[in-house]
Amino acid sequence: MKLNTKQIAHLRGLAHSLNPVVMIGNNGLTDNIIKEIELNLNAHELIKIQVAGEDRDARKAIYVEICSKTNAVAVHHIGKQLVVYRASETVKEKAKIHIPKL
Repeated sequence: MKLNTKQIAHLRGLAHSLNPVVMIGNNGLTDNIIKEIELNLNAHELIKIQVAGEDRDARKAIYVEICSKTNAVAVHHIGKQLVVYRASETVKEKAKIHIPKL
């Protein structure tokens, strides 16, 4: 899925009030973390993820890996928080989040 800048900005605005639903600790991105991210993406479509650690490059690598393994769209990365979006696979016709067509 490819989104333009206006659509990304819309999703960033929606994500502003969200709390992190997945926390990635010092063990990094494990299979269980990926399963939890998948579960939350199916339930909410737009989620915020908290990443522990001070290494910015490691957080960027985790962000890219999450997006590639879950087929999610990278919405925003600021500090230790990552925001990803993926349209729900279970309810295609009744999407929870409506993205404007711009």
